[in-house]
Amino acid sequence: MPEPYGQGSGANLADILERVLDKGIVIAGDIRINLLDIELLTIKLRLIVASVDKAKEMGIDWWETDPALSSRARRDELTRENAELRERLARLEELEPGRAEKKEAP
Repeated sequence: MPEPYGQGSGANLADILERVLDKGIVIAGDIRINLLDIELLTIKLRLIVASVDKAKEMGIDWWETDPALSSRARRDELTRENAELRERLARLEELEPGRAEKKEAP
C-alpha cells in the first residue's frame, strides 16, 4: 500500500535537493519573436542551480565582486572611490594652491 501524502516525501525532497546542489543543474532556453521573418526580439535564459562550492568549482563567483551582495566588495568599492576623490582633490589644490589656504583662514 502506498504511504499517505506527506509522509516520507520530506526525506525524498531533501535527497533530491542535496543531489541537485551537489551536481548542479542547468536550464537553458531561448525566446525569439519574429514578424515576417524579421527577428524583433531574442531573449536568452540560462539558469544554474548549484551549491556555492560547486559554482566556484565551475568558475562562477560573480557574487563575490558584486557590492550589493558582498560586504567586502562594497568596502573595496568605497576604498577605491575614496582614493579617486582624494586624487581629484589633490589635483584641484595643485591648480589653485592659494585658494585652499584662504578658505581655511578666518
